[in-house]
Amino acid sequence: MKVLIAGGGTGGHLMPALAIADALRTIEPHAEVLLVGSERGIERQVLPHQPYPYRLLPLEPFYRAQWWRNARWLALAWRLLRAVDALLDAERPEVVVSTGGYAAGPVVWRAQRRGIPTAVQEQNAFPGLTTRWLSRRARHIYLGWREAETRLHPGRNTRVFAYGNPIRPPDPNGTDRSVMLRQVGISVSGPCVLVFGGSQGSTLLNGAIAEALEQKLFEGISLLWGTGSPNAARLSRYAVPGKIVVQGFFDPIAPAYRAADLIVSRAGAMTLAELCAWGKPSVLVPLATAAADHQTFNARAMADAGAAILLPQSELGAAGLGRLVSTLVTNRERLASMSQAARARGQPDAARDIARSIVSLARPA
Repeated sequence: MKVLIAGGGTGGHLMPALAIADALRTIEPHAEVLLVGSERGIERQVLPHQPYPYRLLPLEPFYRAQWWRNARWLALAWRLLRAVDALLDAERPEVVVSTGGYAAGPVVWRAQRRGIPTAVQEQNAFPGLTTRWLSRRARHIYLGWREAETRLHPGRNTRVFAYGNPIRPPDPNGTDRSVMLRQVGISVSGPCVLVFGGSQGSTLLNGAIAEALEQKLFEGISLLWGTGSPNAARLSRYAVPGKIVVQGFFDPIAPAYRAADLIVSRAGAMTLAELCAWGKPSVLVPLATAAADHQTFNARAMADAGAAILLPQSELGAAGLGRLVSTLVTNRERLASMSQAARARGQPDAARDIARSIVSLARPA
């Protein structure tokens, strides 16, 4: 059985693809999985270190605000379609899966035109453009949030499943936290906080953290800081051996999750799925410009459940963030309560459920 999984551009679309690939290999050890992404996405850094064959195509994002930049597609389209056709001819997949982003659309659309069974995995409560475009011809749609179904128009033969978002689930017998702290580079005692703003980083979050460090607002706290790949070199001057680790993108992120007492992050759907599966308390700073403000919706749901604190982007500042983090990490009872609430919302088996559905597409009864 050969499955092609297309998705990427950002970690929010690439990580689901990797989680599904892992689950497919677990339930079908002889399955052939090929990952397809963009030459300019985060996948060009991540995929060379993964155990799967992959192809990177000359895919470009669609720009909504700066629409004139889409003129590049006039020159790119023919070359891209030839590359996609050559890929499908050479690989002959039995199923093609989209995990969204601009790296998925043309590949899955072309597969649909050829009659290859396709599936679409949508992470957010407000479906992305790629999912809305592909949903009518898809055989299966896998939703991270049931609410997304009301915004889709599936075809007559399309089946919709609300499995949750696919992540690489935590190992219940994982390595001791003290070992993980040393593995990620933390050697001092005291609470540890993981901060990240996605694979590309967050300018505002990075700025608040940098200012807080300059004002010495995180005294007694060790920090794992995922700055986003484009910002790592510039912010590396804040690193302190054994205490402050500055890294562009944590891959794998499991050691950082296990080491951290508290997470400060954006509120993307995949991040929240991981926080719930790991049972991690969090401070969530939703991206104000996210489509349909879906990150605020995500963060509010977590806050209402008692699993997180919602910190609006408009209120993000070094002083307030420093006080909030310092207060939380010293309140072990509050952290334990938030952790329990997060874990209650987790769906750690989503990747396995999706993989089984993909197998049913490749091998219909």
